[in-house]
Amino acid sequence: MAVMASKKSLMVLYSGANDVYSHRARIVLAEKGVSAEVIEVSEQNKPEDFLDVNPYNTLPTLVDRNLVLYESGIIMEYLDERFPHPPLLPVYPVARAKFRLMIYRIQEDWYSLADKIKNGKEKAVDKARKELLENFISAMPLFADYPFCFSEEFSLIDCCVAPLLWRLPSLGVEIPKTAKAIHNYAKKVFDRNSFQKSLTETERELHNV
Repeated sequence: MAVMASKKSLMVLYSGANDVYSHRARIVLAEKGVSAEVIEVSEQNKPEDFLDVNPYNTLPTLVDRNLVLYESGIIMEYLDERFPHPPLLPVYPVARAKFRLMIYRIQEDWYSLADKIKNGKEKAVDKARKELLENFISAMPLFADYPFCFSEEFSLIDCCVAPLLWRLPSLGVEIPKTAKAIHNYAKKVFDRNSFQKSLTETERELHNV
């Protein structure tokens, strides 16, 4: 994975090879062009000292010198502020608040359903698939009215939407061909250099499921 850097790097990201939250952080790293060591971690091979780094034992986890951060939203915003170019959130407070609210809604309305599809019982899974598809279709104006999702520029919103869109085939959710705005958006962000650099081998295979 191209985001990987030398072991002399002072910044380390503990990341899951097929963890959607880790993927969000990896996209931000790649978009910023940050040199960081990305260590792939799974439930089976977590380093012995990982609990000393993160008492919650969750991914992703970012270590930047003496600073340790967990929770992908916190990590993404930290990276955006730590490395301000290119900016991934608006400058003005009202616009920043709107972007943060959009990210929260994506988390609550889309990611929560993806989690149900992965972990729920068959009846709940079918319902979650239907709801997730409906939510994407109802959000069509977000993709049709702007070059990126809800924005003129690539932003943290896209860093949240793109990993989920990438996983839809493996979740059994198919965006209809008539939803051209979503397909056009997906092609644009998937072709983006930072997105391609962020992908693990597991994620590349995942998209072809």
